[in-house]
Amino acid sequence: MADGIRVVIVDDHEAVRRGVAAILQVDPGIEIVGEAENGFDAVDLCLREQPDVALVDLRMPGTDGIWATERITAATRTRVLMLTTFDSDDLIAAALAAGAHGYLLKTTRGAELIQSVHHVAADRHVIDPAIAGGLIAQLNRRSDQQSAPAAPLPDLTPRESEVLALVSVGLTNQQIADRLHIGITTVKTHVGALYDKTGASTRVLLGQLGRHTT
Repeated sequence: MADGIRVVIVDDHEAVRRGVAAILQVDPGIEIVGEAENGFDAVDLCLREQPDVALVDLRMPGTDGIWATERITAATRTRVLMLTTFDSDDLIAAALAAGAHGYLLKTTRGAELIQSVHHVAADRHVIDPAIAGGLIAQLNRRSDQQSAPAAPLPDLTPRESEVLALVSVGLTNQQIADRLHIGITTVKTHVGALYDKTGASTRVLLGQLGRHTT
């Protein structure tokens, strides 16, 4: 990235795209290489431009940001940073399971948005502080419950159990795919199912569940 961070902006509102672009262009190290207004166009744009970072809205007509994130991260090296107004635990979990490197609310200040783009481009994960507080609270609750007998996991398929075991020892989606000789998109599907079945909202919590039941 010696030539700067190449970014695409995906949002169904043109005013939002223009506003985000104006903020990012303050930084001479960031180059906006394209915009899209839905998930289909976002995937095509990322395949064509191969940006370093895609800023993706969650709710868009036709396809949503999670659908687009799954396909962008499976088919390109682009890292996805969700930028949305939605802060529900289920949506955050789904976005992370789909492969997002970060999750920000649209109330994020300009300087923080620029910094987050740099972090994601450098392969670091970013979570909005307003969301992080809730995730930390969940981790603390899990920690308080560790002394209690572990609750049985819901019924998992054999493959889901294998994926959970590998998540619990810290393997990435790509490493799990390589270990099990399956596609990374298939791994993400299984991880998403594990989030749904266990109620875990982060990969850390999912790994803890796997360790406590093995």
